[in-house]
Amino acid sequence: MPSAVDSIKFGTDGWRGVIADDFTFERVALVAPIAAKVLADVYGESTGSRTIIVGYDRRFMAEDFAKKTAEVVQAAGVDVMLSEGYAPTPAFSWAAKQQNALGALVLTASHNPGQYLGLKVKGSFGGSVSPETTQKIEAQLSETPISVGTPGSLQTFNPWPSYCEVIRSKVDLARIQEFITQGKLTVFADVMHGAAAGGLEQILGVPIQEINSSRDPLFGGGAPEPLPRYLSQLFRVIRTHRREQGAGLQVGLVFDGDSDRIAAVDGEGNFLSSQILIPILLEHLAERRQFTGEVVKTISGSDLFPRVAALYQLPVHETPIGYKYIADRMLSAPVLLGGEESGGIGYGNHIPERDALLSALYVLEAIAQSGMDLSDLYKRLQERTGYTSAYDRIDLHLASMDVRSRLLEQLQSQPLTKIADQAVVDCLTIDGYKFRLANDSWLLIRFSGTEPVLRLYCEAATLEQVHHTLNWAKDWANSV
Repeated sequence: MPSAVDSIKFGTDGWRGVIADDFTFERVALVAPIAAKVLADVYGESTGSRTIIVGYDRRFMAEDFAKKTAEVVQAAGVDVMLSEGYAPTPAFSWAAKQQNALGALVLTASHNPGQYLGLKVKGSFGGSVSPETTQKIEAQLSETPISVGTPGSLQTFNPWPSYCEVIRSKVDLARIQEFITQGKLTVFADVMHGAAAGGLEQILGVPIQEINSSRDPLFGGGAPEPLPRYLSQLFRVIRTHRREQGAGLQVGLVFDGDSDRIAAVDGEGNFLSSQILIPILLEHLAERRQFTGEVVKTISGSDLFPRVAALYQLPVHETPIGYKYIADRMLSAPVLLGGEESGGIGYGNHIPERDALLSALYVLEAIAQSGMDLSDLYKRLQERTGYTSAYDRIDLHLASMDVRSRLLEQLQSQPLTKIADQAVVDCLTIDGYKFRLANDSWLLIRFSGTEPVLRLYCEAATLEQVHHTLNWAKDWANSV
């Protein structure tokens, strides 16, 4: 019989598990006070605080797990500020910094399907804690709990007002409001039944068209992840509006389950991932806002990022995949923007945390100040940089962890010199194997650390080339 600590493993951003199987009240009651203790050990001296923020999203029983978290942390002698309702994860990260707290414990499974719930641990600085900090939490799970005499205090709070106020202050709100109220721009928001519900309209103070606003713990049978396969309703709504209304610009904004990832749909109904949004945001912030600083990208980010950065003489720093690496860089260098391929984007003038609602405001500001559709902004960037590309990724499920080991062994002992008829000219190994090919395309091969899954990423001049390379990689993996 496995013990309560088995299967409690912290991944790239917290611990997640299937509700009532891995993720239970018993395990949360074990993890939460230890996480609070570690936060106190790490940030207690610098903050002088003894308060933990506890928040949650709209998942099944998330408020009940949050209440349990608050109770056990309070019983461990730590003061607790428990959210009165659901809110975006970035709102709780902001609350940790704004309240000078030890950090925040957020009950969310982000973009995972509905059967999952999880616990994200945020530091006093307003971002995800380091791997070293989560390792300290894991290391103490099997230790005997220390009995505490005096419980902490417990109070509730509303995280929305302070959060809305701070991100509202980052943009030219009046210009955005004017564009919307005068009918020059129609804004659609797909909140995917998640924690961004009601957020954009609350921040803007003008009506927008929000879809999938209801609380649905099953997320319509899909997952609250900003990917085209989950956005059929948004595509339909935007294309219908374009056909029936015609005049004015329109944009669709997509928020994942806890509102830390974003995607968009342009006025023509095309899906725009952060591979496209980040270059648009870079141009906007550097050109119209005159912001400076480093551009931080993960190795799966588009080659368009550094090309746009070069237009403004902005330095570029590349990291392994995972926003925690971007956040670490934000804490040590003057960063303009840090972004990842999966939709997480953060800004050096805020907290070191990906924030979809702030990204949405900057997207709206770019449209309002340029008077252009996102598709036109993107095409102009391609023309200015002389760079056009396509991108895709696939997750390939392997037969077993043994197959994973054999593939890894082959990459290490027999390095690939040719991929999809193209010579390999370079290989970067800071996270997986990123092969730069002779035609200036690239293929990234990464392995999941916990399951037999191979992640394949590719950018090339055309989508046909992308799929040719990805199919080659699948065949290679299946042949070993």
